[in-house]
Amino acid sequence: MATKGMANKGPSYGMSRQVQDKIDSKYDPELEQILVEWISRQCGSGAGRPEAGKMGFQAWLKDGCVLSELINSLFPGDKPVKKIQSSSMAFKQMEQISQFLNAAEKYGVTKTDMFQTVDLWEGKDLAAVQRTLSALGSLAVTKDEGTYHGDPNWFFKKSQENKRDFSDDQLKAGKNVIGLQMGSNKGASQEGMSYGRPRQIM
Repeated sequence: MATKGMANKGPSYGMSRQVQDKIDSKYDPELEQILVEWISRQCGSGAGRPEAGKMGFQAWLKDGCVLSELINSLFPGDKPVKKIQSSSMAFKQMEQISQFLNAAEKYGVTKTDMFQTVDLWEGKDLAAVQRTLSALGSLAVTKDEGTYHGDPNWFFKKSQENKRDFSDDQLKAGKNVIGLQMGSNKGASQEGMSYGRPRQIM
């Protein structure tokens, strides 16, 4: 039984309406097009395509199957989501989304970039879902393991560690250098400075 929208949640009013409007305003329709194109290329024709718009995007990803296919396609060897099974039961869909989130964290997406299951399943914050998928795309481009099937210009390449090895002599020499941002305190004194009148105690 497929329902359009969120049948279990009534309209919000007042402050909660304002908060939801602010969250909704962060959703990016252009980013949606890029993400749909990438996910379709990454997962193949079996993933299908959603109806245009936020509700179509949510409905496409809501059961967690497309997301699980996506994350599995990025792992070169052993696939992190072992069982991908479409279900009409809410708890099964949420479980599938959770498996995707765990695998995405294992892939390297930081906790701050992660959406929560209800953000997608109840449509509470689809901009957070976009943020997670963008972070995943950026990681895939950065790792360059041959598993990314999209335009590398769709996502920013993340900065990578540039480790340097210094000898003990270089480290000791560096301790003797005073950085210019520290300035100089030669000749500094408080002579001639006044701090206002002294307090009168009566």
